[in-house]
Amino acid sequence: MAINFDKALGVHEQALLLRQKRNEVLAANIANADTPGYKAQDIDFRTALSNSAAARDQPTLALKVTSAGHQRRADGSADALAASLKYRQPYQPSLDGNTVEGHIEQAEFADNAMRYQATLSFLGSRLSGLKSILQGGR
Repeated sequence: MAINFDKALGVHEQALLLRQKRNEVLAANIANADTPGYKAQDIDFRTALSNSAAARDQPTLALKVTSAGHQRRADGSADALAASLKYRQPYQPSLDGNTVEGHIEQAEFADNAMRYQATLSFLGSRLSGLKSILQGGR
């Protein structure tokens, strides 16, 4: 009997990848907190995850590439995650046009890091369970 890791791990694999990408975006925001004109971005996690799950169910779904400058993934398709990037609306915009609010970015980063660790823990326990099954319950 073959083990299907897509079914065994479920949506958590995509969630882990999205959380990692969101950490990168939030870290870039924090790093550019003093850059004049920098616009803070964030990933709409719920939308990105649902798009990722839909693309996994229908692998033939691809974005239309209308320019040679569009970014592509390793498999040659356009990066669907870029569509989930949104600009953050600041509560108090600065005079230099920078929309990064350090306290909000740090809170979002901490929350996302905690959720990343929770997803890692869940996947670790799921893989331990599969390993136990393969070893015959030992």
